[in-house]
Amino acid sequence: MVFWVFGYGSLVWNPGFDYDEKIIGYIKDYRRVFDLACIDHRGTPEHPARTCTLEQYDGIVCWGAAYCVRGGPEKEKKAMEYLERRECEYDSKTLVDFYKEGDSVQPELNGVIVFTSTPDKVSNKYYLGPAPLEDMAKQIATANGPCGNNREYLFLLEKAMFDIGHEDDYVIELANEVRKVLGINGIKTPKDKRLISPSHIPLKSTHRSPIRVHPLAEAVAADS
Repeated sequence: MVFWVFGYGSLVWNPGFDYDEKIIGYIKDYRRVFDLACIDHRGTPEHPARTCTLEQYDGIVCWGAAYCVRGGPEKEKKAMEYLERRECEYDSKTLVDFYKEGDSVQPELNGVIVFTSTPDKVSNKYYLGPAPLEDMAKQIATANGPCGNNREYLFLLEKAMFDIGHEDDYVIELANEVRKVLGINGIKTPKDKRLISPSHIPLKSTHRSPIRVHPLAEAVAADS
């Protein structure tokens, strides 16, 4: 089995597993939101962190990185087991089409795995749902866990999106609000988009195939 996995949160800058190829690109009809609790990496059960998940939203795209794992069953199994432990708060996998810059019609890859969470607090106990920006910023500014604090996760994601040339306005807005809470100077503004914007990408219907993820006994202390 050879598989590709799409990273849109900490996987963009810290994959943490042995992979063979990395491609920068995007998936359609999803947006990045900070609606998922993290209780073992950047937060605790008493004070959960807020980390990324995806929300279906027609007409926009989500940029990130796709990683390929090939090289035999053992290597592939090891990588997937690591990912399932690390992404334990996500209760499903979804298969998506992945696009590279400059080709918005023909996907570069089909059947790319992306870890997602059911947007339902009953089905997924880690789903927090949306909240006012100010409340989210206060939570992120004060949450801490074994991998570090929640604000570092947000700031590293902000930097990672800048580094790949596709800043996320929502991430920047949330990071700026956290800076206000912390009293940090240096409010950032999005740079002019050099690359195609979501509104210029012709969309067609996509087929999503959710796959349930079986819970594992324990999580590893790696970023989510």
